[in-house]
Amino acid sequence: MQLSKDITAIVTGGASGLGGATAEALAAHGVKVAIFDLNEAAGQANATKIGGRFYKCDVSSEVSIDAAFAAARADLGQERVLVNCAGIGVSKRITRKNKETGVFEPHDLASFARTIQINLVGTFLMISRAAAGMQTLAPLNPDGERGVIVNTASVAATDGQIGQVAYSASKGGVLGMTLPIARDLAQMGIRVCTIMPGLFNTPMVASLPDEARQSLAASVPFPARLGYPAEYAALACHICENGMLNGESIRLDGAIRMAPR
Repeated sequence: MQLSKDITAIVTGGASGLGGATAEALAAHGVKVAIFDLNEAAGQANATKIGGRFYKCDVSSEVSIDAAFAAARADLGQERVLVNCAGIGVSKRITRKNKETGVFEPHDLASFARTIQINLVGTFLMISRAAAGMQTLAPLNPDGERGVIVNTASVAATDGQIGQVAYSASKGGVLGMTLPIARDLAQMGIRVCTIMPGLFNTPMVASLPDEARQSLAASVPFPARLGYPAEYAALACHICENGMLNGESIRLDGAIRMAPR
């Protein structure tokens, strides 16, 4: 797919971080970008910066997703690109000792279910809506390509650390559904890939103390630093432009393999 002014893209989590950088990179190619995010202030600011449009969207809600799709398509036309970057992280062990009672308590269901609902179910809902719309479009090239979907998993999908049971389960689900969805949509000319980032300099990491960030950076074999969101964005754009990338989940991690903790 040639990224250009004739293409519309939706980026979830596009207010900041990996999604924000991806929205900016797509806009730099001339693409009409719709940012889906819950953070109105940051989302609108990034949309204004890149010349895109912002739509408030909760990816865990079908009602919110459907409303955002309808509004974006009315303004910018049917999207040919979807990049799923919206997500949350939670750090809890499968059991924890109550300091007051000394009793071991199980991981609560609420935070586990919320993580799955946003990271995994939200990605699924976005894919299903985008794919249904992309199928109505005429092919772009002799290959019959109609659209591209890029998901975000994590190295935690395979290297989950202590306390990442919910997060790893959600990202492992994204990894696991990538190939079957790509096969499902192949006859429609829609490609599907997933990026598995390692340690990146996102707002979540930026909030950590300097010492913690330096320690994380030093754990990356090469380059020994945190990844730049622009590097994620560059890969997302390349996936769109490279027609043979399909059904693949790509680690973007500087060769790191996460330790147990």
